[in-house]
Amino acid sequence: MPGGRPVRLRVFSLNCWGIRYLTQHCAQRYEMIGELLSREEHDLALLQEVWSEKDYLFLKKTLACTHPHSHYFKSGVIGSGLAVFSKHKIHDAFLYRFSLNGYPYMVHHGDWFGGKAVGMVIVSICGLMAHVYVTHLHAEYCREKDAYLPHRVVQAWELQQFVRHTSSGADVVILGGDLNMHPQDLGNRLFRLYTGLQDCYAVTDKFDGCDDGVTLIADNPFTNKKELIPFEKGIRIDYILFKGSRKVSVKCESLSTTKGSAPGKPFPYSDHEALSAELLLQEEEEPEGAGTPRGRASLQHRGYVITH
Repeated sequence: MPGGRPVRLRVFSLNCWGIRYLTQHCAQRYEMIGELLSREEHDLALLQEVWSEKDYLFLKKTLACTHPHSHYFKSGVIGSGLAVFSKHKIHDAFLYRFSLNGYPYMVHHGDWFGGKAVGMVIVSICGLMAHVYVTHLHAEYCREKDAYLPHRVVQAWELQQFVRHTSSGADVVILGGDLNMHPQDLGNRLFRLYTGLQDCYAVTDKFDGCDDGVTLIADNPFTNKKELIPFEKGIRIDYILFKGSRKVSVKCESLSTTKGSAPGKPFPYSDHEALSAELLLQEEEEPEGAGTPRGRASLQHRGYVITH
Protein backbone atom coordinates (compact mmCIF):
# COMPACT_ATOMS: atom_id res chain seq x y z
CA MET A 1 0.00 0.00 0.00
CA PRO A 2 2.60 2.53 -1.12
CA GLY A 3 2.00 6.13 -0.08
CA GLY A 4 -1.13 5.16 1.84
CA ARG A 5 -3.19 4.70 -1.33
CA PRO A 6 -6.29 2.53 -0.80
CA VAL A 7 -6.32 -0.99 -2.20
CA ARG A 8 -9.40 -2.75 -3.55
CA LEU A 9 -9.63 -6.46 -2.83
CA ARG A 10 -12.24 -8.69 -4.48
CA VAL A 11 -13.23 -11.86 -2.64
CA PHE A 12 -15.28 -14.75 -4.04
CA SER A 13 -16.89 -17.56 -2.04
CA LEU A 14 -18.88 -20.56 -3.28
CA ASN A 15 -20.01 -23.94 -2.03
CA CYS A 16 -19.34 -25.86 -5.27
CA TRP A 17 -21.55 -28.89 -4.50
CA GLY A 18 -18.86 -31.03 -6.04
CA ILE A 19 -19.53 -34.69 -5.23
CA ARG A 20 -18.37 -36.65 -8.25
CA TYR A 21 -20.97 -39.04 -9.74
CA LEU A 22 -23.62 -37.86 -7.24
CA THR A 23 -24.19 -34.15 -7.81
CA GLN A 24 -25.70 -33.10 -11.11
CA HIS A 25 -23.52 -31.85 -14.00
CA CYS A 26 -20.46 -31.79 -11.74
CA ALA A 27 -17.76 -31.71 -14.43
CA GLN A 28 -19.60 -29.11 -16.51
CA ARG A 29 -20.17 -26.90 -13.48
CA TYR A 30 -16.47 -26.95 -12.59
CA GLU A 31 -15.74 -25.80 -16.11
CA MET A 32 -18.23 -22.97 -15.60
CA ILE A 33 -16.70 -22.03 -12.23
CA GLY A 34 -13.23 -22.01 -13.80
CA GLU A 35 -14.47 -19.77 -16.63
CA LEU A 36 -16.12 -17.40 -14.16
CA LEU A 37 -13.01 -17.03 -12.01
CA SER A 38 -10.77 -16.61 -15.06
CA ARG A 39 -13.05 -13.88 -16.39
CA GLU A 40 -13.80 -11.97 -13.19
CA GLU A 41 -11.07 -10.05 -11.38
CA HIS A 42 -11.25 -11.75 -7.98
CA ASP A 43 -8.13 -11.58 -5.85
CA LEU A 44 -9.20 -14.49 -3.66
CA ALA A 45 -11.53 -17.43 -4.35
CA LEU A 46 -12.61 -19.37 -1.26
CA LEU A 47 -14.24 -22.63 -2.30
CA GLN A 48 -16.07 -25.35 -0.37
CA GLU A 49 -17.19 -28.86 -1.31
CA VAL A 50 -14.38 -29.40 -3.80
CA TRP A 51 -14.51 -33.03 -2.72
CA SER A 52 -12.27 -34.44 -5.45
CA GLU A 53 -8.60 -33.51 -5.69
CA LYS A 54 -8.90 -34.08 -9.46
CA ASP A 55 -11.38 -31.22 -9.61
CA TYR A 56 -9.04 -29.03 -7.57
CA LEU A 57 -6.21 -29.83 -9.98
CA PHE A 58 -8.48 -29.03 -12.92
CA LEU A 59 -9.23 -25.60 -11.40
CA LYS A 60 -5.56 -25.08 -10.59
CA LYS A 61 -4.64 -25.68 -14.23
CA THR A 62 -7.52 -23.53 -15.49
CA LEU A 63 -6.62 -20.65 -13.18
CA ALA A 64 -2.84 -20.90 -13.55
CA CYS A 65 -2.61 -17.50 -15.25
CA THR A 66 -5.17 -15.56 -13.21
CA HIS A 67 -4.69 -17.19 -9.78
CA PRO A 68 -1.17 -18.69 -9.75
CA HIS A 69 -1.21 -19.41 -6.00
CA SER A 70 -3.49 -22.01 -4.44
CA HIS A 71 -3.86 -24.51 -1.63
CA TYR A 72 -6.03 -27.60 -1.15
CA PHE A 73 -6.83 -28.67 2.42
CA LYS A 74 -6.93 -32.42 2.99
CA SER A 75 -8.87 -33.85 5.92
CA GLY A 76 -10.98 -36.84 6.92
CA VAL A 77 -11.75 -39.76 4.63
CA ILE A 78 -12.78 -37.83 1.53
CA GLY A 79 -11.10 -34.50 2.28
CA SER A 80 -12.31 -31.23 3.75
CA GLY A 81 -13.47 -29.94 0.36
CA LEU A 82 -11.78 -26.60 1.11
CA ALA A 83 -9.60 -24.80 -1.43
CA VAL A 84 -8.15 -21.30 -1.86
CA PHE A 85 -7.06 -19.67 -5.12
CA SER A 86 -5.18 -16.38 -4.95
CA LYS A 87 -3.64 -13.77 -7.20
CA HIS A 88 -1.27 -12.94 -4.35
CA LYS A 89 1.49 -15.08 -2.92
CA ILE A 90 0.52 -17.57 -0.22
CA HIS A 91 3.22 -17.63 2.46
CA ASP A 92 1.81 -20.32 4.72
CA ALA A 93 -1.22 -22.56 5.19
CA PHE A 94 -2.72 -24.46 8.09
CA LEU A 95 -5.79 -26.64 8.72
CA TYR A 96 -7.73 -27.10 11.94
CA ARG A 97 -10.18 -30.01 12.03
CA PHE A 98 -13.21 -29.61 14.27
CA SER A 99 -13.36 -32.00 17.22
CA LEU A 100 -17.10 -32.67 16.93
CA ASN A 101 -18.36 -33.49 13.45
CA GLY A 102 -21.45 -35.67 13.11
CA TYR A 103 -21.69 -39.43 13.27
CA PRO A 104 -19.92 -42.05 11.11
CA TYR A 105 -23.05 -44.23 11.01
CA MET A 106 -25.02 -41.41 9.32
CA VAL A 107 -23.50 -42.43 6.00
CA HIS A 108 -26.23 -40.76 3.93
CA HIS A 109 -25.31 -37.36 5.44
CA GLY A 110 -21.57 -37.78 4.96
CA ASP A 111 -20.35 -34.86 7.09
CA TRP A 112 -18.25 -37.10 9.35
CA PHE A 113 -16.39 -38.53 6.33
CA GLY A 114 -15.56 -35.03 5.09
CA GLY A 115 -13.66 -34.10 8.23
CA LYS A 116 -15.19 -30.60 8.50
CA ALA A 117 -12.54 -28.01 9.25
CA VAL A 118 -11.27 -24.47 8.80
CA GLY A 119 -8.35 -23.74 6.51
CA MET A 120 -6.10 -20.69 6.85
CA VAL A 121 -3.68 -19.13 4.40
CA ILE A 122 -1.41 -16.14 4.99
CA VAL A 123 -1.33 -13.92 1.93
CA SER A 124 0.77 -10.85 1.15
CA ILE A 125 -1.30 -8.06 -0.43
CA CYS A 126 0.53 -4.86 -1.36
CA GLY A 127 2.80 -5.16 1.66
CA LEU A 128 -0.01 -6.14 4.04
CA MET A 129 -0.36 -9.54 5.68
CA ALA A 130 -3.86 -10.92 5.28
CA HIS A 131 -4.99 -13.98 7.22
CA VAL A 132 -7.62 -15.63 5.05
CA TYR A 133 -9.92 -18.42 6.26
CA VAL A 134 -12.25 -20.78 4.44
CA THR A 135 -14.62 -23.11 6.28
CA HIS A 136 -17.67 -25.34 6.03
CA LEU A 137 -19.66 -26.26 9.13
CA HIS A 138 -21.94 -29.26 9.64
CA ALA A 139 -25.18 -29.19 7.67
CA GLU A 140 -28.52 -28.71 9.39
CA TYR A 141 -30.73 -31.12 7.37
CA CYS A 142 -33.85 -30.48 9.51
CA ARG A 143 -34.37 -27.21 11.37
CA GLU A 144 -37.30 -28.47 13.46
CA LYS A 145 -35.44 -31.57 14.68
CA ASP A 146 -31.81 -30.56 14.34
CA ALA A 147 -29.77 -33.43 15.77
CA TYR A 148 -26.57 -31.63 14.77
CA LEU A 149 -27.18 -28.30 16.50
CA PRO A 150 -24.69 -29.07 19.36
CA HIS A 151 -22.09 -30.11 16.78
CA ARG A 152 -22.49 -26.88 14.81
CA VAL A 153 -22.37 -24.69 17.93
CA VAL A 154 -19.17 -26.44 19.09
CA GLN A 155 -17.70 -25.98 15.61
CA ALA A 156 -18.59 -22.27 15.69
CA TRP A 157 -16.93 -21.96 19.11
CA GLU A 158 -13.77 -23.72 17.92
CA LEU A 159 -13.81 -21.63 14.75
CA GLN A 160 -13.84 -18.36 16.67
CA GLN A 161 -11.05 -19.57 18.94
CA PHE A 162 -8.93 -20.61 15.98
CA VAL A 163 -9.49 -17.31 14.18
CA ARG A 164 -8.76 -15.21 17.29
CA HIS A 165 -5.58 -17.06 18.20
CA THR A 166 -4.15 -17.15 14.68
CA SER A 167 -5.02 -13.64 13.49
CA SER A 168 -3.72 -11.40 16.29
CA GLY A 169 -0.82 -10.14 14.15
CA ALA A 170 -2.72 -9.78 10.89
CA ASP A 171 -3.30 -6.49 9.11
CA VAL A 172 -6.48 -7.84 7.50
CA VAL A 173 -8.68 -10.83 8.37
CA ILE A 174 -11.11 -12.38 5.87
CA LEU A 175 -13.32 -15.44 6.23
CA GLY A 176 -15.56 -17.01 3.62
CA GLY A 177 -17.61 -20.14 3.65
CA ASP A 178 -20.78 -22.09 4.22
CA LEU A 179 -21.51 -21.74 7.93
CA ASN A 180 -24.83 -23.62 7.65
CA MET A 181 -26.25 -21.10 10.13
CA HIS A 182 -28.78 -18.32 9.75
CA PRO A 183 -27.55 -14.83 10.76
CA GLN A 184 -29.30 -14.94 14.16
CA ASP A 185 -28.39 -18.52 15.07
CA LEU A 186 -26.49 -18.94 18.33
CA GLY A 187 -23.27 -20.21 16.78
CA ASN A 188 -23.20 -17.36 14.28
CA ARG A 189 -23.75 -14.71 16.96
CA LEU A 190 -21.06 -16.21 19.18
CA PHE A 191 -18.60 -16.31 16.30
CA ARG A 192 -19.12 -12.69 15.27
CA LEU A 193 -19.12 -11.44 18.84
CA TYR A 194 -15.82 -13.01 19.86
CA THR A 195 -13.91 -12.46 16.62
CA GLY A 196 -15.21 -8.98 15.80
CA LEU A 197 -15.60 -9.98 12.16
CA GLN A 198 -18.20 -8.02 10.21
CA ASP A 199 -20.69 -9.59 7.84
CA CYS A 200 -20.35 -8.03 4.38
CA TYR A 201 -24.09 -8.19 3.76
CA ALA A 202 -24.82 -6.32 7.00
CA VAL A 203 -22.43 -3.42 6.40
CA THR A 204 -21.96 -3.09 2.64
CA ASP A 205 -22.57 0.20 0.88
CA LYS A 206 -24.09 -1.55 -2.13
CA PHE A 207 -25.81 -4.91 -2.51
CA ASP A 208 -26.90 -6.63 -5.72
CA GLY A 209 -28.36 -10.09 -5.47
CA CYS A 210 -31.14 -12.24 -4.08
CA ASP A 211 -33.67 -10.67 -1.71
CA ASP A 212 -32.38 -10.59 1.88
CA GLY A 213 -29.01 -11.85 0.66
CA VAL A 214 -30.18 -15.46 0.67
CA THR A 215 -27.83 -18.07 -0.78
CA LEU A 216 -30.16 -21.08 -0.95
CA ILE A 217 -33.12 -20.09 -3.12
CA ALA A 218 -36.22 -21.83 -4.45
CA ASP A 219 -35.48 -20.64 -8.01
CA ASN A 220 -32.28 -22.70 -8.14
CA PRO A 221 -33.18 -26.04 -9.81
CA PHE A 222 -30.58 -27.89 -7.73
CA THR A 223 -32.00 -26.75 -4.38
CA ASN A 224 -33.91 -29.21 -2.21
CA LYS A 225 -37.16 -27.29 -1.74
CA LYS A 226 -37.97 -29.18 1.47
CA GLU A 227 -34.95 -27.58 3.14
CA LEU A 228 -36.43 -24.11 2.54
CA ILE A 229 -39.72 -24.75 4.34
CA PRO A 230 -40.96 -22.45 5.91
CA PHE A 231 -38.57 -19.86 4.40
CA GLU A 232 -40.33 -18.71 1.24
CA LYS A 233 -37.51 -16.48 -0.03
CA GLY A 234 -34.78 -18.92 0.90
CA ILE A 235 -32.09 -18.93 3.58
CA ARG A 236 -28.77 -17.15 4.06
CA ILE A 237 -26.08 -19.53 5.27
CA ASP A 238 -23.05 -18.49 3.16
CA TYR A 239 -20.92 -15.53 4.24
CA ILE A 240 -17.93 -13.34 3.59
CA LEU A 241 -16.73 -11.68 6.80
CA PHE A 242 -13.84 -9.32 7.48
CA LYS A 243 -12.08 -6.97 9.87
CA GLY A 244 -9.09 -4.66 9.77
CA SER A 245 -6.54 -3.71 12.39
CA ARG A 246 -5.05 -0.64 14.00
CA LYS A 247 -2.88 -0.33 10.92
CA VAL A 248 -5.53 -0.86 8.24
CA SER A 249 -9.21 0.01 8.03
CA VAL A 250 -11.41 -2.21 5.89
CA LYS A 251 -14.73 -1.28 4.32
CA CYS A 252 -17.08 -3.40 2.22
CA GLU A 253 -17.96 -1.25 -0.78
CA SER A 254 -20.14 -3.80 -2.54
CA LEU A 255 -21.49 -7.33 -2.26
CA SER A 256 -23.30 -9.38 -4.89
CA THR A 257 -24.72 -12.86 -5.24
CA THR A 258 -25.62 -14.98 -8.22
CA LYS A 259 -29.35 -15.42 -8.70
CA GLY A 260 -29.90 -19.06 -9.51
CA SER A 261 -28.88 -19.03 -13.15
CA ALA A 262 -25.52 -18.67 -14.88
CA PRO A 263 -25.72 -16.26 -17.85
CA GLY A 264 -25.73 -18.15 -21.14
CA LYS A 265 -25.52 -21.55 -19.40
CA PRO A 266 -28.14 -24.33 -19.07
CA PHE A 267 -27.86 -24.58 -15.28
CA PRO A 268 -26.40 -22.72 -12.26
CA TYR A 269 -22.86 -22.95 -10.90
CA SER A 270 -24.03 -24.82 -7.81
CA ASP A 271 -27.01 -25.42 -5.54
CA HIS A 272 -25.67 -22.47 -3.49
CA GLU A 273 -25.39 -18.90 -4.77
CA ALA A 274 -21.87 -17.47 -5.08
CA LEU A 275 -20.81 -14.37 -3.13
CA SER A 276 -18.55 -11.62 -4.47
CA ALA A 277 -17.38 -8.82 -2.18
CA GLU A 278 -15.27 -5.77 -2.93
CA LEU A 279 -13.29 -4.60 0.08
CA LEU A 280 -11.47 -1.27 0.37
CA LEU A 281 -8.26 -1.41 2.41
CA GLN A 282 -6.90 1.89 3.69
CA GLU A 283 -3.73 2.30 5.71
CA GLU A 284 -4.18 4.63 8.67
CA GLU A 285 -2.16 6.01 11.54
CA GLU A 286 -2.56 4.12 14.76
CA PRO A 287 -4.21 6.40 17.34
CA GLU A 288 -2.51 6.83 20.68
CA GLY A 289 -3.79 4.48 23.34
CA ALA A 290 -5.93 2.52 20.91
CA GLY A 291 -6.92 -0.72 22.53
CA THR A 292 -10.34 -1.64 21.28
CA PRO A 293 -10.42 -4.33 18.59
CA ARG A 294 -12.16 -3.38 15.37
CA GLY A 295 -15.64 -4.53 14.68
CA ARG A 296 -16.58 -5.12 18.33
CA ALA A 297 -19.10 -2.31 18.46
CA SER A 298 -22.78 -3.10 18.14
CA LEU A 299 -24.09 -3.73 14.63
CA GLN A 300 -27.60 -2.70 13.77
CA HIS A 301 -28.25 -3.03 10.08
CA ARG A 302 -30.07 -5.36 7.73
CA GLY A 303 -31.83 -7.38 10.38
CA TYR A 304 -29.68 -8.09 13.43
CA VAL A 305 -27.98 -6.54 16.44
CA ILE A 306 -24.82 -7.72 18.18
CA THR A 307 -24.08 -6.31 21.60
CA HIS A 308 -21.67 -7.17 24.36
